[in-house]
Amino acid sequence: MYNIYNTIVQFFSEYPYVSAFMSFLIGLVCMPAVVRVAKQRDFVVKPNKRTSHEGAVPNVGGVNIFIAFFLTVALFSYQVIDKLQFTFVGIFIILLVGFVDDLIDIRASWKLLGQLISGFFVIVVSDFRLTSFHGFLGIYELPLWLSYTVSFFVFVVLNNALNLIDGVDGLASGLGILYCLFFGVYFMLTGNHNLAICSFTLVGALAVFFIYNVFGGSNKIFMGDCGSLFLGYMIYLFVCQFCEMNASHTVPAPYAVPAAPSVAICVLMVPLFDTMRVMLTRMKNGRSPFAPDKNHIHHLLLRMGLKHRQVTFVLLVVSVFFIALGVLGRNWSIGMLAAVSLGSMIVLTFILWRLLDRKQNQAGLVE
Repeated sequence: MYNIYNTIVQFFSEYPYVSAFMSFLIGLVCMPAVVRVAKQRDFVVKPNKRTSHEGAVPNVGGVNIFIAFFLTVALFSYQVIDKLQFTFVGIFIILLVGFVDDLIDIRASWKLLGQLISGFFVIVVSDFRLTSFHGFLGIYELPLWLSYTVSFFVFVVLNNALNLIDGVDGLASGLGILYCLFFGVYFMLTGNHNLAICSFTLVGALAVFFIYNVFGGSNKIFMGDCGSLFLGYMIYLFVCQFCEMNASHTVPAPYAVPAAPSVAICVLMVPLFDTMRVMLTRMKNGRSPFAPDKNHIHHLLLRMGLKHRQVTFVLLVVSVFFIALGVLGRNWSIGMLAAVSLGSMIVLTFILWRLLDRKQNQAGLVE
């Protein structure tokens, strides 16, 4: 029996994409129980001025995402937990922070503190940090203090970017699936099987949530901060390793990505740019950058008259475009690829604002 189990574990190591199917099945089995318990315990979000759903909907979908992810890794890729044990401590902390925030809506400062404590375990204890600028501005290896500073900054930005983009059905999970597929394929091609397993396992777990979130009907469930912060945590881990593998030149030559930091920015362009734009707008208007509003890109598309699924589809297509741009420009200079991708997003946002202004002017004329 032990030999059979080892054979299964070896199979998952050689074919990490199979873990996506396993986590999908586990998530599918567990989700009805998570929905039922959430309703019984009143872990739900009721309609308010910032939401557009009807009825009380469970907001702990992140719990099921984690259950499917953790059980798959623990059962079929236990070596991942052994090698990333302190990273999982950070995961438990970020899950707790998100879960508490979903229940009682904690202050932004306490939420940030929880993120920093979680980040300590992945960045300092597990030593998953950014150590190089890859030659950008002539800078390669970073001093230790700057490495930690940059790593914590990126960690917090990614956590909050994925958290803030979670505003319409299927958007955060759909983007998460795209990101994890990109990194999973790259890790698999470059022989980093542990991270490939984590990436593909998360794909399957997110796919179950996506189905319930978009097509769930009476069993609809939201990701909640528990899920979006967990997703942001894992995306940081993938981005960090993607950049570090290329900084240390430890990947096979055909898969080397000289402009790795800018490629990562391209992959994550939608939530990163939206977070930057919204926070700058809030500060320009004299408000806190963490003050909630309806100025995110998904809110703008909703004001254009699009439905939730249409908004999600549009932003997923835009994300695919930027991922393709990152792949095509992987050998460009870091500055050039960053400038082209940022300029493209600015142009697309400008077009959206113009269309929205025209729609509002036409509505005013009709009235």
